[in-house]
Formats: sequence, structure tokens, C-alpha cells
Amino acid sequence: MLNNKIQDALNAQINAELWSAYLYLSMSMHFQAEGRNGIANWFAIQFKEEQAHAQIFMNYINQRGGRVVLKPIDAVPTEWASPLAAFEHTLQHENKVTALINDLFALAEQEKDYATRDRLAWFVSEQVEEEDNCRTLIDKFKLVGDNGMGLYMLDQELAARTYTAPSILAAE
Repeated sequence: MLNNKIQDALNAQINAELWSAYLYLSMSMHFQAEGRNGIANWFAIQFKEEQAHAQIFMNYINQRGGRVVLKPIDAVPTEWASPLAAFEHTLQHENKVTALINDLFALAEQEKDYATRDRLAWFVSEQVEEEDNCRTLIDKFKLVGDNGMGLYMLDQELAARTYTAPSILAAE
């Protein structure tokens, strides 16, 4: 059984994950409207991943006999000056999510809730991957700058990204 402190913190994280999903959906729609369908695809995949993260937390709360409480999702930005600006925003956001996950991990340890800590370990590793992906894309966008052919090639590369459900979700 989850204690109330852990349950409340996990519910807050669900809201953060759904906000993240909403942010990435907004980014996807922004770039789709600009005709940058590969970049739009990359953010659409991020949207799905964040929804899956929220689902993992919801399933976990239910598995532990807790109660999922969904709260309103705050508004998200709707425009970015460039793909580079959007990916820099993404990295900044993922850094914030990493801090949230780390705080949850610390709370689980403090509360001696080792099952929750173990579940959160997957998210700790996931955040390393998320931040690394963002930094790699930022480097690529900086490298090509305003070069039209380079931007076209990056857009094509991002169009090839596909969604794979997290193995942790498939196992539930």
C-alpha cells in the first residue's frame, strides 16, 4: 500500500508527464503547420512516450492499492522560433523532469518505499536517454545552421523515428 505522501507525489508526476505530452503535441502541431513533417513526427513520438510514462505511473499506483487523481493540465507554449529553439526548450524541460524524478526517488528512499524506488529506477535511466537525445539533436541543428539542405536532411532523419512502447508498460 502506498502512503499518502508517495501517492500524492506520484499523482503530481502523472500531471507533469501529461503536461509534457501536451507540450510535445503542441510542438508537433507547430512544426506540422510549418511543413516540417519529420520534426513534427519526432515530437509526435515524444507525445506518445510521455503518455506512456503517465500510464506507467497510473498503473503502478493502482497496483499498489492507491488512487489516481487527475488534475487540470496547465497551458503550454504553442510557438517556437526555430527547430533549434524547440529542441533547446525540450532539453530544458527534460532537465526539469529529471529533477522531478530524482526528487521522487529521494522521497521513496526517505519513506523506505523500496518498491516505488525500484520502479523509479527505470525513469532515472530513461531521463539520461531523453537528455542525451536532445543534446545530440541540438548539436546537429547547430551544425547545419541555416543550411537548407542540412535542415531538409535532418527533417528526413527525424521522419524515420517510430514509436515503441516501453517494455515496462508491456509487462504490466
